[in-house]
Amino acid sequence: MTRIAVMDYDRCKPKKCNQMCIKFCPMVRSRVEAVRFEDSKIIISEKFCSGCGICVKKCPFKAISIVNLPDELDKDCSHRFGENAFKLFRLPMPSPGTVLGLLGQNGIGKSTTLKVLSGEIKPNLGDFQNPPNWETIVQFYRGSSLQEYFQKVSEGNLKVSHKPQYVDRIPKAISGKVSELLEKVDQRKVLDSLSEELELKKIWDRSLDVLSGGELQRVAVTAALCREADVYLFDEPSSYLDVKQRLEVAKAIRGLKEQQKTVVVAEHDLAIIDYLSDQICVFYGEPSVYGVVSHVHGVRTGINIYLQGYIPDENIMFRKEAIIFHEKPPATNILSEEVLLRWGEIEKTFDGFKLSAQPGEIRRGEIIGILGPNGIGKTTFVKILAGLEKADVDQGFDTLTVSYKPQYIAPDYAGTVQALLMNVAKENYTSSWYKTEILQPLRVEPLLDHNVMELSGGELQKVAIAAALSRKADLFLLDEPSAYLDVEERLNTAKALRRVVEAHGTPAFVVEHDVVTQDFIADRVMVFSGDPGVEGKANPPTTLRKGMNMFLKEMDVTFRRDSVTKRPRVNKEGSRLDVMQKELGEYYYTRVRQQAETDKTAKPQGKAH
Repeated sequence: MTRIAVMDYDRCKPKKCNQMCIKFCPMVRSRVEAVRFEDSKIIISEKFCSGCGICVKKCPFKAISIVNLPDELDKDCSHRFGENAFKLFRLPMPSPGTVLGLLGQNGIGKSTTLKVLSGEIKPNLGDFQNPPNWETIVQFYRGSSLQEYFQKVSEGNLKVSHKPQYVDRIPKAISGKVSELLEKVDQRKVLDSLSEELELKKIWDRSLDVLSGGELQRVAVTAALCREADVYLFDEPSSYLDVKQRLEVAKAIRGLKEQQKTVVVAEHDLAIIDYLSDQICVFYGEPSVYGVVSHVHGVRTGINIYLQGYIPDENIMFRKEAIIFHEKPPATNILSEEVLLRWGEIEKTFDGFKLSAQPGEIRRGEIIGILGPNGIGKTTFVKILAGLEKADVDQGFDTLTVSYKPQYIAPDYAGTVQALLMNVAKENYTSSWYKTEILQPLRVEPLLDHNVMELSGGELQKVAIAAALSRKADLFLLDEPSAYLDVEERLNTAKALRRVVEAHGTPAFVVEHDVVTQDFIADRVMVFSGDPGVEGKANPPTTLRKGMNMFLKEMDVTFRRDSVTKRPRVNKEGSRLDVMQKELGEYYYTRVRQQAETDKTAKPQGKAH
């Protein structure tokens, strides 16, 4: 067996724990230095470690991970960051004229893989003390497409355009106006068409440091697309974007196929990675400990493998339970007919923008999803319900006890995650229900000893969701809870919210751009339409089918259901199903084929363009 020992030095506090890992290690007691204290930190020798796991259990800060893997996997090690650090096995094999999607949890090696393929990180094949030269690396990958790939990288003959993950850091590295940046990198002379497709003209003369996350994302994607390169790498290109913008970005990226470019995309939105990709590589392992890259699969097969948690060709099960979607939303509890809140027509006027919301109601124990483009008033509507904004005519929402998770989260609590949640949850914090229904599904337990101010974006998001669900409230309001989260975390969050809502009968509004997550979580939906940044109109809550049809018709996109996992899938524009569903007016739901057979008034099936 190959043993991997990883230390999380952010958690490790050897001066506070009395070095329990050394005291209780059986090998140390046998005078074998399997664990030692050196240079003010704990170091575990994988060579001498017996893999008993005692140190893992004894560590009060949960800083140690010991994993046993098959020996066969060790010969496929691509990179390791150092002693007792993350280890990556294998690499995907991209090819020209194909979009390769990378799918997996956060902290599993996707961004590291993109940095290796871009040449930012030189793969050390696991030998971090004496890193190999390029000749050895090229020889290691002989017989695969990576041999030629790394040969070109080593010779400097491969041009790579890389869109990084954290676009919010761009203004810290680059200053100036949007137009100046993009005109400088427009090597392919496609800026005019891209600026129209991705709606950049509105921000053309703005400085980068005043742009929102979604605007920065579109600028970063455009900059990557404008460069002349052989390989294009995109790390989470849909973050901060609404559904329409995500699809426009996906179309622009797929356009690179026509020039036979090599394209690799790491993405968490299942609908977008399905629409974008021709092939999928699944990443599995243990976050921050090790990651393994699967063999290449077709896009449908690859995504289904990830949801089912089992890779047939490798006989590997990496998740105990499959992620299952439903053709219809699961039935809510028996209290669902009891109305908690009714609202009349709501109007809110700002300088240059007006929101109008039609009357509606929300019932106990139900979740209403809110859909619509950015800048259309979704957050304003939620803030009015939360009492943070006042409508032009006040409707008295102040009487409600509301638990609100805002869109943009600021780490403004000076203390640990545990102290924050204990303060919010009160006596519920010590209950077994709280641990099993909130802390464990959201994977917040490993973060309890961390300071809130030091959390990453994804960690902060999970803690904010846990805090929102911990409060005793009449109504939950969650604004974009899937931001920064991976696929598994998004669906775990949806499950946790569903259980809390049904257990307490507390309804929830969820603003969300990820259509797959909305499909998974919502009982009904509210669709916002209008002119972004100018006028917004909120339609009353309606059924999932009707609401999705209304929303997707505006987006001019059709979805179908996967026959195995029942997950929503985007139809390629102009495909046979896309044409047929648009003719039937069925942009979302599943019974299209049956309808086509029984609906005598249906038009003849269209041909794919």
